[in-house]
Amino acid sequence: MTVTMLGRPAGFRQIPAHGGIAELLASAGHEVIALDTLAGPTFGPRDIKPGVRYRAIFPDHTRTTPTVGRHVGALSQAGVAVRTIPLVPMNAIVIDGSVAVLPADTANGSVAVLRLTSVVMTALELFERIWPDAVPLAGCDLPAETDLSVREQEMLRLLALGATDEVAAAQLGISVRTVRRMVAQLMNRLGARSRFQAGMKAADRGWLLDRAC
Repeated sequence: MTVTMLGRPAGFRQIPAHGGIAELLASAGHEVIALDTLAGPTFGPRDIKPGVRYRAIFPDHTRTTPTVGRHVGALSQAGVAVRTIPLVPMNAIVIDGSVAVLPADTANGSVAVLRLTSVVMTALELFERIWPDAVPLAGCDLPAETDLSVREQEMLRLLALGATDEVAAAQLGISVRTVRRMVAQLMNRLGARSRFQAGMKAADRGWLLDRAC
């Protein structure tokens, strides 16, 4: 669903998707729901707030597409209840049952923010109608992780926690020199400018998901 409006009625505004969605999500007080076709407004693990309930519905092919699967897996790990269906009918985010975020009919990546009761309720009702029949997603349902050794996964976890070289070396049973070499390789692989950023990028991509099942 794409919003096309010649005028701008009360309760409608258009904002850049980059940054704008995160700002709206930061105002969430109790619940955020999302219908995501993977081609519209979306959010990531860093947008998740403690005390807010998050639910999201994605297409079934999320389960077999590594890049998308890592993103969705990271959302699940961050506390989002994720389910999938064969075909998601529209892109929409609804915040606290009062604000709907939809793709706008522009080529510049903007989104439409609507507080129109009819639009918000339509998106909510569609979501609630689909949710009971959608299939819950578990971390073990996702594509295999991206060629990381157990030691590399543990190193990334330690980086995300801000561990020093000495602490990481002690935890992994390797030399500080080896730790520094591994860190440099992982930072390069992730395009990270700092060790902490490398850990956070790995978490955002779902590289650190537990696959106990």
